[in-house]
Amino acid sequence: MQRDPRELRQPGDRSIEHADILEENLEDLYENAPCGYLSTWPDGRIARINATLASWLGFERDALLDEPFTDLLTAGGRIHYETHFAPLLQLEGELSGITVDLVAAQGEQLPVFVTANVKTDASGSVVLVRITLQDARDRRTYEKQLLEERRMAEHERARVQVLASTLQRSLLPPSLTPPAGMDAAAYYHPASTDDVGGDFYDLFALPDHKWGFFLGDVCGKGATAAAVTSLTRYTLRSAAVFDDDPVAVLHNLDAVLHSNYHGDEPRFCTVVFGVLTRRDDGFDVHLASGGHPPALLLTADGEAEYISTAGGQFVGILRDPKFVSKRVHLSAGDTLVLYTDGLTEARIGPGTERYDDDGALIEFAAAHAPTTAEQIVGDLRELLASFGTGLEDDTAVMALGVARENTST
Repeated sequence: MQRDPRELRQPGDRSIEHADILEENLEDLYENAPCGYLSTWPDGRIARINATLASWLGFERDALLDEPFTDLLTAGGRIHYETHFAPLLQLEGELSGITVDLVAAQGEQLPVFVTANVKTDASGSVVLVRITLQDARDRRTYEKQLLEERRMAEHERARVQVLASTLQRSLLPPSLTPPAGMDAAAYYHPASTDDVGGDFYDLFALPDHKWGFFLGDVCGKGATAAAVTSLTRYTLRSAAVFDDDPVAVLHNLDAVLHSNYHGDEPRFCTVVFGVLTRRDDGFDVHLASGGHPPALLLTADGEAEYISTAGGQFVGILRDPKFVSKRVHLSAGDTLVLYTDGLTEARIGPGTERYDDDGALIEFAAAHAPTTAEQIVGDLRELLASFGTGLEDDTAVMALGVARENTST
């Protein structure tokens, strides 16, 4: 005769006591589980529902038995369930992690996560559908909060972008007005729409039928860089009115930057400043560089060369900086191109290689000479766009070209 295992237990045998508790409380576990349970017949009518789910919905349990499960769903949820979830459940035998909204007794909606599987008989026919529902109200509230935070963040970012764009435009001339006989074009490419860069350029009239121009790059980004850029542009224009010698202009700028930014927060820039004077069929150019990449000269006969200003040092950081000047003449069909190092230092490929590591820029210039200011700026704009995410720094380009003589008869 086989004895009941419980008769063999010894005093203090906790495992058997725990088994008894579980066996006696399976019904309680079903009824009062921290999730909703219900079962439906194959035709979708509710066969059984636990107390937890009935309580959530605010219905008497008997009022729900034998009613279609889909009657508990919102209109949209009912359509989705009948056209997608129910056929998938019949085909796969289970569903996991879908989200629907139930309609409670007072009409309020209860979001739930649904997991289901089917019970089949020996022939494989479905005899029961078992459904578990997890309360998703806290999750829904959390998702709404996340969406609201995202909306606010996107709104704030858009506001910052507008402010940055407006401030950036204020630091650049709205248009270039060159002297008669010369054409000019410029382009500024921001690396980020969320911040203000430090690249700048300008072309303006001076006394004695001369014209000044400059292009440069202030270190850093953001509001401080914008303040330095504004001060730099103002200083260059003002200094050139009193003494248009390019080296003197850069020394004046250096003094102003030292005066306003010193100690733990020095601010400096690289810049090319030049003066145009009309002569014969073109313009004499006297320019000086403070640590800036050399200007390019694209000639009417299709040549390209750098205007070397090697040795020019940064403006605003050294005690007694050296600035190097150079004189050239722009004849009819010649074009002078200035640029910031965002162009030459654009990353190409997956490694650390930069665009101008092996002289790509001079080859590009030679391939596009002769040209006009507008044309070369357009070509450079396309080149900058081709770098994609490799263009990691703001870039400014400006070109000054002497119009070709009209040879038509």
